[in-house]
Amino acid sequence: MKTVFRGRDFITLQEWSKEEIDTLIDVSFDLKRKFAMGIATPYLQYKTAMLIFFEQSTRTRNSMEAGLAQLGGHANYLDTSTMQVSHGEVAKDTAIILSSYSHALACRNCFWESGNKYLRELARWATVPILNLQCDLYHPMQGLADLMTIIEKKKATKRLKVSVIWAYATSHKKPISVPLTQVLLFPRYGIDLTLAYPPGYDLPDWVIEQARQNARKHGGSLTITDQPAAAYRDADVVIPKNWGSWVNNQNNAVVDELLESYRHWKCTEEMIDLASEQVLYMHALPADRGNEVEDAVIDGPHSIVYAEAENRLHTAKAIMTLTMGGRV
Repeated sequence: MKTVFRGRDFITLQEWSKEEIDTLIDVSFDLKRKFAMGIATPYLQYKTAMLIFFEQSTRTRNSMEAGLAQLGGHANYLDTSTMQVSHGEVAKDTAIILSSYSHALACRNCFWESGNKYLRELARWATVPILNLQCDLYHPMQGLADLMTIIEKKKATKRLKVSVIWAYATSHKKPISVPLTQVLLFPRYGIDLTLAYPPGYDLPDWVIEQARQNARKHGGSLTITDQPAAAYRDADVVIPKNWGSWVNNQNNAVVDELLESYRHWKCTEEMIDLASEQVLYMHALPADRGNEVEDAVIDGPHSIVYAEAENRLHTAKAIMTLTMGGRV
């Protein structure tokens, strides 16, 4: 187990070794047990993190704020509409100043083709770790919680069939960062991953190539299909979730003809019946109920979405403990 992480940026799990991710998972489970038993974990006493949000958040913001409080520190929530960023302040100035006030900068910026670049610019100038709370390309906080949840519920990951499936939604044009992160991460744990999406909702070519490399190295596999039934059939875990057509269409319109032509890409009880008897239904939330998924599924016996959401707290605490603290 690697034990020294202090000062590491957490922008994508691709930049962390499998051994390092194993440590993150191990610490997450340890913190979860201690939280359940009411054991204090003051690993980050008097430490402060700045949480910079360009977009709305429920799970990410609150897992970070509550998590750092439970570790003995304090998180400052910063809405960029009330910061000088809204008047044009550059990332360099923000990074240098805020890192002089704190022990970590965490940021959510999902704007297509600028979010990840903004985080990289923060990292270039900051003197403290940069933690990615979701950008246009990656959501490592969610990916780690998803992996923890699969390990928690299924124990072994080798040869597990996990399907990441595009689903119809009209709430907003969602980033590709959740499926992109899952596609890169899961094959590193020997998972047989199926990626299903209709034409027009591709992930970038470089992502597919990296995912295939990860699968070859770690004994997983990657199958791509445009047939949702094939992804559901015999699956051990299904993750039906919408993402936008950003790779092929940068228009900000939420609903267009392409989207409407795939209204039938919905997680229904009929689809769930194609999967294994003990299939688990997962979703990063918020789900577009009635569009992405039927209530009977998300509220049904196969759903573990609330356990998945709870694990956002424990994984966030592990990430902060290791990057802001030191040895555990």
